[in-house]
Amino acid sequence: MTPVWLFDLDNTLHNAGVHIFPHINRAMTVYLARRLDLSHEEASALRMHYWSRFGATLRGMVRNHAERPADFLAATHQFPDLGALLVFDRALLASLRALPGRKYIFSNAPRSYVDEVLRLTGLDHVMDGSFAVEDLGYQPKPQIRAYRAVLRRLKVPASRCIMVEDTAMNLRPAHCLGMRTVWITPHAAPRPLWVDLQLRNARQLRRGLRRIQTSAGGKS
Repeated sequence: MTPVWLFDLDNTLHNAGVHIFPHINRAMTVYLARRLDLSHEEASALRMHYWSRFGATLRGMVRNHAERPADFLAATHQFPDLGALLVFDRALLASLRALPGRKYIFSNAPRSYVDEVLRLTGLDHVMDGSFAVEDLGYQPKPQIRAYRAVLRRLKVPASRCIMVEDTAMNLRPAHCLGMRTVWITPHAAPRPLWVDLQLRNARQLRRGLRRIQTSAGGKS
């Protein structure tokens, strides 16, 4: 049976660490400082704490400050020229097309951002669909409700899915549900028990496919 691929977007299929994440981090820090009457240093520390604690700054703001998700995302994901900030290897498009099965984006980012990145990179012609944070009921990864929401929408069992992510902690719920998991990281690091395959970049997925399928082991 052909797999269903679930791809994270930022730092999995394109390099957001060079320009995009610094831009978002600055915007979030400014927003938190204004919204909560904090100094720049306090706001930056709180942003990082919420990301570490909840997997997304948005989650911490909603939980602890009754933040309206749409307002937060609109204020922190403004890009006058997103194309100028993108770092994307277009050779990845052919690598992804060569993978068997349906392919979907599974992102914590807002819909407007996801759609624009897909359009600018050409990934919209490779993917069969996408899930943004709005589609998850603003319950971002690693909240297990996000993964279950995707499975319900796709109407497939977790055992058919292969999740590809750069954030290792986001793969743990996927593994617990029965998905196969691929961790994309350019750094040498110990492979967590919930990761089936560790690769330096997504272009290596085709070569690693047999190992991913073999790693299913007792999963069914």
